Parts: sequence; structure tokens; C-alpha cells
Amino acid sequence: MFYRGKYVDAGDGREMGLKRQRVVDQGSQYYNAPQASSFIYSPPAYSYVNQPPTFPVVRLRGLPYDVTEADITEFLHGLDIVDVLFANRHGKFQGEVYCVLGYAFQVEYALQKNHQNMGRRYIEVFRSNRQEYYKAISNLVTDSRGGGGGGGGFGGGGARSRSPRRGPPKPRAHDPAKDNMEHTGVLRLRGLPFTADRDDLVDFFEDWYLAEDSTCFMVNSEGRVTGEAYVKFGSPEVSKAAMVKDGMSLGNRYIELFPSTMEEWEEAVTKGRSNVPKPSEEDTPVLRMRGLPFSAGKDDIVDFFKEFTLTEDSVHITYNSEGRATGEAFVEFASLEDSKAALAKDRMTLGSRYIELFMSSPEELRDAVSRGR
Repeated sequence: MFYRGKYVDAGDGREMGLKRQRVVDQGSQYYNAPQASSFIYSPPAYSYVNQPPTFPVVRLRGLPYDVTEADITEFLHGLDIVDVLFANRHGKFQGEVYCVLGYAFQVEYALQKNHQNMGRRYIEVFRSNRQEYYKAISNLVTDSRGGGGGGGGFGGGGARSRSPRRGPPKPRAHDPAKDNMEHTGVLRLRGLPFTADRDDLVDFFEDWYLAEDSTCFMVNSEGRVTGEAYVKFGSPEVSKAAMVKDGMSLGNRYIELFPSTMEEWEEAVTKGRSNVPKPSEEDTPVLRMRGLPFSAGKDDIVDFFKEFTLTEDSVHITYNSEGRATGEAFVEFASLEDSKAALAKDRMTLGSRYIELFMSSPEELRDAVSRGR
């Protein structure tokens, strides 16, 4: 865990861990304790006048089931992380994490990561508060007391918050609240693989007929899919029946389903795509890399492809408008044969990250590089 000393009266970040450990050791009574038992802030006098700073915690949602604390740290690169709490319920990871930051102002920077990607998932980032964070700890304590296996805490014994185990995702527990939602014939899908297309959705809902114009994939401002889609069925009864697929897998991803409305469907149609073509298999000497560590340099990429003849001039790392690395790069190989052979390194690791490789084109390379200037 990460000990970043930012709470002046607490000494350093370890005090945050000690207090969370006491929550776990004492059970839910700590969560219901009076305000006097909560964290004490003594910031510099020039920072705050008559009130303590806002409790600096954010909630991340939509995380992969194999996410680790290192992934969270890299996603929030540059911010001081005092605590990472994985939200477990009944011993199962819920795809949500609470991150306590070193300073209140860093919450605003963390919110700028909303809808950015972690691997193949786009992550939602929300402002949270002390009560939500403590309630997550309380849920964790309840699970640990009942033998559910969820845990939390820094160091020492007792229950520990654990990142999900590596392996295929498990279906999410049924959400009874969805049973009471009104159906209009439209469902929203979340958590789709970025390579999913209309045929994949037809196969996923193979027990229910989908018309030609009944799917819509959401894309971001750059035209890339976000992992969400809308599906329109013939009637509300059919969409309600199709909800049995909620939490089931498409490829190696579990899919969340939500009843939607015709208004949301019509808005999606204006902003999305009815189908997403599979990645081009056209021969090209250019590959696109995704999932790079933000600290990776051209020399690291050349070393990753050390079996091939590359120079740093043939590596193009992309940056956003603020000059920060996007986690993507384009590589120009000497020949078509080399680029095809290099695809064998898809999903191999560079540092602590597994790297995804895609066939690209000189046009896509130029567009990506120009956007970052």
C-alpha cells in the first residue's frame, strides 16, 4: 500500500492505514462512532481559514476484475494515493475502488480521468465523501465477520482489502433493483470488448431476434468505441426477458445490462454507430500499441521489439493536448513481413503492463500524432 504523508496532524499516511485497520478490528461500531473519532486535519494556516478541507476521496467504477493497486496508481499517475479500498460485497469484487488522495485539490485532477481507459475498459471517476468511504469499510467488515472473504487494511493482521484474483471474470451478482425498472424494449450494455461488433451482439442475444438496425455502439470524440452499446428489441417483454444475460460473458468480459428508454436510444443513434467493423487485416508496416506505461520511452519500445530492426525515429508515442502520454504509440516496421511477425508479441508485457497490438496504417499514425501537437 502507499504511505504518502499528507495529513499533518496524523504524522504521515500510515496513520490512515492504522485507522482503517481499527475499523476492521472493531467492526461496524467504529463506522457509527461520533464525529470526534473521525480523521483530524491540521492543514497549514494559509490553506484553510475556518473549516477543514474536503475529505479527499474519489470512487472509480467499471474496473477490470484483474485490476491491481499498481494499475490504480498508474491510472492516477502523478497523484498522491494514501489508501486504495477495493469494494467487496459477499466476498466478491464489485468493480469499484475508493482512492483516498493526499490533498483535497487533487480530487479535481482525479476527476479529469473520468472515461479514460484502463486496458480495454473505460473507467468512470466520481467525487465521493467520507461517509461513502466508511460505509465501504463497514461492508467490508460485515463480510469479513461473516467469513465472506472481503477485507481491508494496511499492514498487520486482520481482514485485508484485496485486489481481485487474476483469471476470467465472474458474473456479477444479480441486482434486484433492476427487476423493478420499467422496460421499453431498449437495453444499454456496458463493459463490451472494444473489438465487439454487431455480429457479436446478435450471438450474445441469440435467443432473441435482433433486427438489422437494432444495435448502436457508442463512440468518443475521437470516434473510438467506449465499451457501451444500445440494443432495441421488438417489445418491452422481449427486452425484459433478455435481462437474464445480465452479468454473463462476451468473450472474456462480463456484460452489464440496464433497461433504457426510447429517448436514450434515439440520442445514441445520433451519436453512435450501428456497427463497429472488425480491425482491418489489410497488410501494413505500421502497428499501434495500446496499454503502455505512461513512463515508457522510445528506447523501451525499441527494446520490446528487439527481435526486429527498429530505430527511435520509427517509434511515435502519442500525447494528449496537455502534453501527457496517452499510453499509445505507433511503430513503423521495415516491411510488411516484420509488422505481421511482430503481432506475435500481442499481450506480452512491457514493465508491469500487458501490451495490445493492432494493425494500423500511415494515415492513422499521422492523425494520431497531429492530434497531440
